[in-house]
Amino acid sequence: MDSLLRRVRTKLSIHAHRKVRGLIEGEYRSVFHGRSMDFDDLRPYVPGDEFKDIDWKATARHGSPLTKRYIASRKHTLMLVVDTGRDMAALAESGESKRDLAILAAGTAGYIAIRHGDQVGLVTGTAESTRYMAPELTESHLERMLQRIHASTTLSSDPSNLSRQLDYVARTFRRRMIVMVIADDRQLTSDEQRLVRRLAVQHEILWLTIGDADLMREEWAGRAMYDVADSAALPKFLRDDSTLRAEYASSVTQTATTTEEFFESVTISSRRITSGAAVVPGLFRLLEAHKHARR
Repeated sequence: MDSLLRRVRTKLSIHAHRKVRGLIEGEYRSVFHGRSMDFDDLRPYVPGDEFKDIDWKATARHGSPLTKRYIASRKHTLMLVVDTGRDMAALAESGESKRDLAILAAGTAGYIAIRHGDQVGLVTGTAESTRYMAPELTESHLERMLQRIHASTTLSSDPSNLSRQLDYVARTFRRRMIVMVIADDRQLTSDEQRLVRRLAVQHEILWLTIGDADLMREEWAGRAMYDVADSAALPKFLRDDSTLRAEYASSVTQTATTTEEFFESVTISSRRITSGAAVVPGLFRLLEAHKHARR
């Protein structure tokens, strides 16, 4: 098989406008914060901040308390938690494979982290098992992780079940990490929401959702469509039903709104991506949102 990491780097070079270059060259470092001697910026004071970090001169000018924020000098660990299994072998909204979009997102995030000296690990799995690859700092290791995602996401794989992987991370890792979840497009179950709340306390969480395909799109009318869960065909008369189309569109909007509201309630930056072309810009916007989020 061709190198998956090479494909990722090709996509990065295609999207190498000012923002992406900045992300690779240095802006990534200011996204994740901790204590060091390197001042980064100011943000509004929130309960729990240390009083010694308040910038009193800036507070007087601004009229409300402002806290100094610092760039973390320590190295980070990026743990990629990728939803694999049969469900992620379906089509994304663009008609591309959700697996390919997940690999591009994981590869881009991992490549940027490694370029900045941070280790990258991987948790994948299905409803039947969870697999872990310990963090390392090499491109060859990142290539092996991308190959793992590719091999674990086929129509013959076991059904997906992200709860198992979230539970594994919550139980296994005590040291604070950056956890990037790359997940299927659906509403989180109550069990998943409970696990996400727990993880948000333990780690810095970023969440990427791979948007589902609309199987009733008119331009796909002549294309056979199947449910990846059981290989059942979606009959043409259902796909042509205008009422069902409207209900589907409403359901997608409602799910996206509900999911976004949940992530906002637990202060987790999230992004929904729908195509390969949107992965790199979407990842940049996700990191920017995380950088400026109030914690």
